[in-house]
Amino acid sequence: MGKGVIWATAEDLARNRGRVLSLYRQILRSLNSPDLPLNLAARLAKKAEARAIFMVASEERSLHNIDDLIDAAHYSLSLLRKGEIPKYIQ
Repeated sequence: MGKGVIWATAEDLARNRGRVLSLYRQILRSLNSPDLPLNLAARLAKKAEARAIFMVASEERSLHNIDDLIDAAHYSLSLLRKGEIPKYIQ
């Protein structure tokens, strides 16, 4: 990350902003995939859950937790692209 040893500095947060927004958009787009076995209401509910997860995670200030959240988002995105629904948003 950056200069913060344990806690994220404003510079660290600014540096991750683009990555996080990109992951957020990709996850929302992936939830629209016809490969997922979801009807319209379920898709909207999953999108709302994903938004809530990102909103809660946006308040995180620990560098290690931020890294873990980004890794979890990458993993979830890979599952969504395979047509599977990740466990934490099932």
